[in-house]
Amino acid sequence: MTSPQHPFRARLARGPLLCDGAMGTFLYERGVPYDRCFDALNLTDRERVLNVHLDYLRAGAEMIETNTFGANAMKLEAHGLADRVRDINWHGAKIAKEARDIIGRAVWIAGSIGPLGKPLVPYGRVTREEAGGAFRAQIDGLVEGGADVLILETFTDLEELLEAVRAARAACDLPVIAQMSFTEDGRTRYGHGPAEVASALEAAGVDVIGANCSVGPVPMLDVIQQMAAHTRTPLSAQPNAGFPTLLEGRYLYMSSPEHMAIYARKMVEAGAVIIGGCCGTTPVHIAAIGRAIQALRPAAVRTPAAVPEGRGEPVAPPVDQPTQLAQKLGRRFVISVEVDPPKGLDATKDLEGARLLREAGADVIDVGDSPIGRVRMGALAMCVLIQQEVGIETIIHFTTRDRNLMGVQADLIGAHALGVRNILALTGEPPRGDYPNVTAVFDVDSAGLVRIIKQFNGGLDLSGKSIGRPAQFLIGCALDMNPETLDRELPKLERKLEAGANFFMTQPIYEPETLDGFERRVGRLPVPVLLGILPLQSFRHAEFLHNEVPGISIPQWVRDRMQAAGNAGREEGLRLARELLEALLGRIDGAYFMPSFGRYELVATLVGELKARIGAGAVRTRA
Repeated sequence: MTSPQHPFRARLARGPLLCDGAMGTFLYERGVPYDRCFDALNLTDRERVLNVHLDYLRAGAEMIETNTFGANAMKLEAHGLADRVRDINWHGAKIAKEARDIIGRAVWIAGSIGPLGKPLVPYGRVTREEAGGAFRAQIDGLVEGGADVLILETFTDLEELLEAVRAARAACDLPVIAQMSFTEDGRTRYGHGPAEVASALEAAGVDVIGANCSVGPVPMLDVIQQMAAHTRTPLSAQPNAGFPTLLEGRYLYMSSPEHMAIYARKMVEAGAVIIGGCCGTTPVHIAAIGRAIQALRPAAVRTPAAVPEGRGEPVAPPVDQPTQLAQKLGRRFVISVEVDPPKGLDATKDLEGARLLREAGADVIDVGDSPIGRVRMGALAMCVLIQQEVGIETIIHFTTRDRNLMGVQADLIGAHALGVRNILALTGEPPRGDYPNVTAVFDVDSAGLVRIIKQFNGGLDLSGKSIGRPAQFLIGCALDMNPETLDRELPKLERKLEAGANFFMTQPIYEPETLDGFERRVGRLPVPVLLGILPLQSFRHAEFLHNEVPGISIPQWVRDRMQAAGNAGREEGLRLARELLEALLGRIDGAYFMPSFGRYELVATLVGELKARIGAGAVRTRA
């Protein structure tokens, strides 16, 4: 099976993409001395780095680069940090992702990789093998941290850049942007011209070829024009804000935002599809560039707050009738996919993910309630946005962790009034992460919550007072089939069934034997079950889930296959998910997909394939 086109490549085909500007000189402008290790701020001053990302996103950037330009072992060695390569790069990607979550837009995270700072043979002593190893270690940290794209930038030696490209291709399947730095005369330090650079990088198979840093926008325009004449590969341009000048002990870059904007438009017209800035550029420059290329960008990018084409009609079940999910469960195969609410005020990115999943064939979207005990947009608000803006029914993950008995009932009444009536009743994970000292409530557990909801469905609140008429909630519960914890799980399962659970959604499983063992102990449950499917991304992802996430157990043979897959981890993860579904389709009532790292497009592939099989009559239901 051929892998789907990477969404980044598809995005570039639609028109120019606005990248961010300088990181290092902007940090310097905000008081960080030049002799400090900027990359180490990912560990020691993450809020400062986060705020730089947020400023660029507020300026309109659609792609932000991680604060990892010099985070390779050879450069970090000068600061005594050569053993922190993985940590600095991993945190660099995580900080950028946090900024994206806060802003709530569909933003690309570009893992920034610069030169090693030491020349390769024959000009220096660094061998190609040593260079490849240094680049690979940095790339591994960025990929593990969740970078969407790799950007190799400010290289002055074409051979070193090609070595970095080879390391990237060996490490992962992420798109690669490769950018050289040119002198004022339009050549690299070692004498390569734009045409030669473009030809070599095109032959190496990079996704985007470009120039950054260099001098200013005027000479870079000539570089881009020469590259465009010698390659069909998409181009990128990120010039400095002119030459720096030393004024009262500080370096300043003199090109105005207006000047940068004029030449940014010229570079886009010459063929650049990624446009941004390098040293000396600020959010003000990026905002000006964004305005200058506004008419050249696709409508979906120009108006991010608008509802994209293809939205569905608002969904809300009739007041006194069962939900659509209630009408489907047990009668046909149901596909549910989890979408996490954003950490900030804008839910655009996750709404677009829900829309993609609806178009792929999902029946329902389930929304977490501050998963992993971290603060996010309220699940109820997100459910309402999805039902109104996307036109697909939702399941709200409703926890008792943050609500006392009054709050539980008040929120249930509100959810019903807003048309959110599919409830996954959960106790909730203890608070940790950003707020480890927050006091959890836990007036009732999940089984107690089921009883409260059942009483609502009878027209009464917990104290026996009328709520006007019977509610029409569909009540789900979580189920852990892990054989290692099954003895502890079974009493909880019995309580949930006795309380009146209508269906179950399982923790992710990875082999049919898990279901076999469960059914030998329990038999087939009297209510529908949606089987949890969490596609693995890499061997490290599998090891993390198995060893550090409660409720997830990944068999050794699965982890061995992920390790053997190497940089093809995503494809292997999809393959394992397909094999599991193939083995169990005739025995389950539906699938509950859990995307990792917000990569909805990967799960959408599985949803589309499964939907096609359902349409062909290949999936048996209880009915």
